[in-house]
Amino acid sequence: MLIKSRSNGRKRQAHTNGNGYDQLDGEWHDWLEVAKRYEHRVPAPERYDIRHTIIVELHHARQRDGEPIPILRAYRIASLTVALYWRRLKRQPTILSLDQPTTDYDGNESRLLDTVADDKAIEAIDLDAGLDAKQWLLGCRVRLIEIATKKLDGIPLNKKDQKYLERYRKRYQLALV
Repeated sequence: MLIKSRSNGRKRQAHTNGNGYDQLDGEWHDWLEVAKRYEHRVPAPERYDIRHTIIVELHHARQRDGEPIPILRAYRIASLTVALYWRRLKRQPTILSLDQPTTDYDGNESRLLDTVADDKAIEAIDLDAGLDAKQWLLGCRVRLIEIATKKLDGIPLNKKDQKYLERYRKRYQLALV
């Protein structure tokens, strides 16, 4: 059986075995409409699952309250259900296998293990120094970063910048003693 959708005029196949969501009526149908508004916020393979979860959560809220759920509260419950879905998904640890082959944009296949930097190599990167520099820059004043950018770009410093840098260096040297 084909049913014409109200929203965009497209025809879709209805469930004919009697187990589909289209068979719902009353509060359950209202909850289905709320769930449909929020199901697009998750990946496509998970949409029917989140739809079902939202409907179940709305049913639990209805049983807990003992009275019909206002539509705005139903939207809030649906929104919270989607947020909890993403929270659970993000809290799961990512398990990564270094021996697993990967393919880059050019179609070359390599293992992740081959891309890890070697500490004994001549051009090994000092990660601790980089982290220390980033940490220092987080607490650094904007004016000092602007002066450093000028020096890196080879732009000569004006008198004010030179004086500011000189004062900062003196203050920093005194703090070390």
